[in-house]
Amino acid sequence: MQFYDVEASFPGLRVLDVRGLPGGEGSPEFVGALRDAAVGVGAILLSEQGILLGQHRRGTFELPGGSVEAGESFEDAVIRELAEETGLVAHAEDVELLGTLVDHVEGVLRVTVGALVHAWQGHPTTQPDESVGDWAWYPLDQLPDGLFVCSAQILTAWRPDLPIDHPPAHFTRFASGPAATPGNGPI
Repeated sequence: MQFYDVEASFPGLRVLDVRGLPGGEGSPEFVGALRDAAVGVGAILLSEQGILLGQHRRGTFELPGGSVEAGESFEDAVIRELAEETGLVAHAEDVELLGTLVDHVEGVLRVTVGALVHAWQGHPTTQPDESVGDWAWYPLDQLPDGLFVCSAQILTAWRPDLPIDHPPAHFTRFASGPAATPGNGPI
């Protein structure tokens, strides 16, 4: 079993190489590493009415998004999650990846990629069997209390001037993304 240290880019993150493990991705070491890490996406959709947020069953307000599936690009994850949760259709050329946010919550290292979706088709609607629904547009100066932490982190990485409180995360801007903060670092 080989761990690769990627400390320079993601403090505290080690990457597990499973190629030499008996059982590969089914090995206990690999499964244990997965329990301790989560990779997800969150999508910002900005219309004339504001930002699209849905309400989770547990009460938090969230951007469309969710877990990245094995073999899936971040853009494809944004497009899939957007369709699954809201019924909206977007295309890869309309998805701008902003950067990664890394935090550590309740023993889980979370890596979240924020994205800005510039164009989409349809109207957001609650989808059957999804845990987030009641989609609505919120003006930037009237965002609801109770934002999901990852959504709050994505929004302040995108717009540092937004008055949103959240636990700290390390933001690394993608080279092609807009400058969200003067340099990279904690938000």
